[in-house]
Amino acid sequence: MMSELNTNTIALKTPLDAWHRNAGATMVPFAGYEMPIQYSSIVAEHQACRTSAALFDVSHMARLRFDGAGSEQLLDRLLTRKISDMPVGRVRYGLICKDDGGILDDVLVSHLETPSGQRYHLMVVNASNHQKIKDWITPHVADYPTVTMSDRTELTAMIAVQGPQAIEACKKLFSFDIDSLKYYQARIGEQFGKPIIVSRTGYTGEDGIELIVRAEDAVRVWENVLLAGRDQKFIAAGLGARDTLRMEAAMPLYGHELDETIDPISAGLSFACRLKDRSFIGVEALRQVNADGPKKIRVGLVPEGKRPARDGCGILDTSGNPIGVITSGGPSPTLAHPIAMGYVQTDHANDTNYQIDIRGKVVNATRVDLPFYKRTSN
Repeated sequence: MMSELNTNTIALKTPLDAWHRNAGATMVPFAGYEMPIQYSSIVAEHQACRTSAALFDVSHMARLRFDGAGSEQLLDRLLTRKISDMPVGRVRYGLICKDDGGILDDVLVSHLETPSGQRYHLMVVNASNHQKIKDWITPHVADYPTVTMSDRTELTAMIAVQGPQAIEACKKLFSFDIDSLKYYQARIGEQFGKPIIVSRTGYTGEDGIELIVRAEDAVRVWENVLLAGRDQKFIAAGLGARDTLRMEAAMPLYGHELDETIDPISAGLSFACRLKDRSFIGVEALRQVNADGPKKIRVGLVPEGKRPARDGCGILDTSGNPIGVITSGGPSPTLAHPIAMGYVQTDHANDTNYQIDIRGKVVNATRVDLPFYKRTSN
């Protein structure tokens, strides 16, 4: 997560910036924004999400809107998932790749309809890839004269409400029953007369919703959600807890598990690649990887002891030979021991035991199935 820290430019501020500061958040530069990393403690915020619910300001994530006839065909050309068969109200996870199959970003695309009947697609992009993805898409938009792409990031805010009590506590807040939203569905509604996009998605391994609202409505919506969850002890949480939560859920992070040198199949994301009867950018390279098998594969590891293995630590076989590298690692507040993800050579992918070089000290590690944590029910 911290690889996206950037201190070379003046950081942008989300619409909730003043609220975070007034609440005593520790603010850090992250992917071009000033963002809260924690309010009280990362562990407390993590545990609140696992047991009740936590609110995350994710307004730094980019939001690109696609309007006009042909937008489905444009997105079909760009993404590893088919978009043209998505019904209104669905959300789909996919990847944007280069010709060689390297990942430019992993994104969420929603097919939405306004109350007046206008349909469009909304793409949520990782903050660190905002400009890169816009630059990548722009020349392709030119091939579809009836399609327009508009950047909605600065006009809106995005709030994630995550946790086992998130849905129940938020029921009374919207103009429709959010219980009607299934996982990876989205709808445009109202929150006390103001427009809001609600999607049943998240990045924590818990049930919950993500909200997109107009920038000027962000603080009011944020405080309304906190008030709705007052009895359940909803709290605000920062990027620190968001990172430990997504690691437990084995969700990849761009710049760690994903980058332009890694293809989706090696990353364990074959489910998000529809290769048959498709012509998206990178499909031929991915077909080749799929046919030959990946040269490396993402695995989950549990190091012995309490010393966490951070990204960049070497993975060794039991004879001490280098076979891979850690991409994410740290303490697991839920499991009370360190966890790590990384890539190893495919011929060692089924090994049970490994070693990790943690800053010059070699420790034993056991391979475990991913995810490390999985919620028991919705």
